[in-house]
Formats: sequence, C-alpha cells, structure tokens
Amino acid sequence: MDFVLKWTKRANAEYVDLREAARIALAARERHGKKKSSEAEGLFKQVLKTLSLLACNPKHSGLKTHEFDSLPHPYTKDDKVWEAYIQNKTPGAYQLFWCYGPKLGEMTIIAITPHP
Repeated sequence: MDFVLKWTKRANAEYVDLREAARIALAARERHGKKKSSEAEGLFKQVLKTLSLLACNPKHSGLKTHEFDSLPHPYTKDDKVWEAYIQNKTPGAYQLFWCYGPKLGEMTIIAITPHP
C-alpha cells in the first residue's frame, strides 16, 4: 500500500528550497556545458528517492528508519515521530522526519534537515 504524503509548512518550505537550489544548479551547469551533476542536484535526487521509498515501504532497509523522540508529534502527543536517512556516512547528512497520519493511509513529512 502506498501512503499519501502530507506536509507540514516547515517540511514543505525545506523541500521547495532544496528543489529550487537543484533547479538553479542545473541551469548553471547547462549554461556552462558541464555534464557532472552538482551537489544540490544530487541531494534533491536523494530526497526524491527517499520520499518514494517512504511512501511505498516505510520499513525499507535503505531508509534506516527509527523512532525519534526529540520532535513532537504534530497531531497527538502520544504517537511516534520517525527518522529516515536521506544520506548516510556524509558530513552533515540529511535526514527526513515523519509520522503516520493524520488519517489512515497517510503520513506527514515533518522536516527535511541536515544533521547538526
């Protein structure tokens, strides 16, 4: 079963910023005739892959999904917030925080952030 993704305002803003950075980097790369993707393009591609895997199977082994207790659940205080890796073994690796809900078959993306 594929989950429907919902977004907090914070997560949506972070996603839009990453997408825009990738778009600008792609335009600059094409202007200069370079073939190798930029960091921003690569990161956004990783974000898209993570979201795709998460929607299809939140327990996918590549996501390294685990419970995260430092963020409050946006809907109910007793439910769990989860963390999934976008990047791994990278300085400042990006992570995605999410929870199930608000309805059955939905999950909410809470944040997309680099590791401090």
